[in-house]
Order: sequence, then structure tokens, then C-alpha cells
Amino acid sequence: MEFECKSANAKVKRDKPIYELIMVKPTWDQYFMRMAYLAASRANCVRRKVGAVIVKDKNVIATGYNGPPSGSADCNVAGCVRNDLNIKSGERHELCRGLHAEQNAIIQAAVHGSAISGAVIYVTTHPCSVCSKMIMNAQIREIIFADGYPDELSELLILDSKISLRRFTLPDNEVKAMIGEDYASLTGED
Repeated sequence: MEFECKSANAKVKRDKPIYELIMVKPTWDQYFMRMAYLAASRANCVRRKVGAVIVKDKNVIATGYNGPPSGSADCNVAGCVRNDLNIKSGERHELCRGLHAEQNAIIQAAVHGSAISGAVIYVTTHPCSVCSKMIMNAQIREIIFADGYPDELSELLILDSKISLRRFTLPDNEVKAMIGEDYASLTGED
């Protein structure tokens, strides 16, 4: 096909008209959930990669991913006590060296003096009960998550709060492209 550009006084050959070549603008949910998965790509947990993005008025306030405190050895180097003791997902969080993505995002907002009251948090995995309590006290108004998490208390806490909760997922192939192929091989336990 040949298309004419009158303003440039030129003819261009291409297979499709320009409107078919322009990439579709992502929805806000796609945009921020992709950022959450991008944050998760920095995680070094040997059990699960999780990312979080705190958003207010469609602006990113803070991001976080699961991992040990700043300056500490990465979990994939130091080892995982929870793995060594065969602790199930959703149990005995106090034995984990790392912080969860939601905790790190809330901490980053605090460190940088950013108010998050009334914000939305996008997280790749449903928050655990500890993170849910932190989200409640931070006065975050909505949680948008992709994957489930085996923590009934968390679900009850959120149901009892005024926080809106909704699931939003991206296609698996897109998630694998952002987080890496090893994402698919992780057990999903944390």
C-alpha cells in the first residue's frame, strides 16, 4: 500500500495505515500493575517475587519489592530460613529476613515524606495480614492485586475495613517477560 503525506509532500509505503500501527494506550490499571511487576523484578526472594506501587491522583508516590533491609545480604545469597524449616506460605512471617513489597513501599513513602492517605496500592500478590494492617493504618483507600495469597485473616481484616479491594491481572506471558522466566518456576510459597 502507498500512503501520501501531504504536509511532507511525500509518499510512504507500508503494509498498514498509520492508525493500525499506533500502540494502544494502556489503561491506568495496566500501567500501574505493570510498574508493580517491574518492581517485583528486583526482588531476590527465593520463594516469590512481589512488587507494589502506591499511587495518588494517578501519580506514583512510592514503589517496593520484597527483600531484606537495605544493606543486608540478599536472600538468594544468605539463604531462606522459611525454606529450610518447610514453613508454609502465609505462616510465621517473623522468621523471614525480608520485608514485603507493601511494607517497603510504605516505608519509602515515609522516608521521602510523601503522604499516602487516600492513595491506591497496586500489588502483584494479595497482601498478608501484617501488610493489610499497615495499609489500613496508612489510610490507603484501595488495594488492587493480581495473585491470591493464603491468609484468611488478611481477607477478614480488609472486609472489616473501608478499603476497596479488587483483582486485576495481566496476561501470563506479559508477567513472565517483566519478572523473568524464573517467576514461573517459583513455588509461590513465601
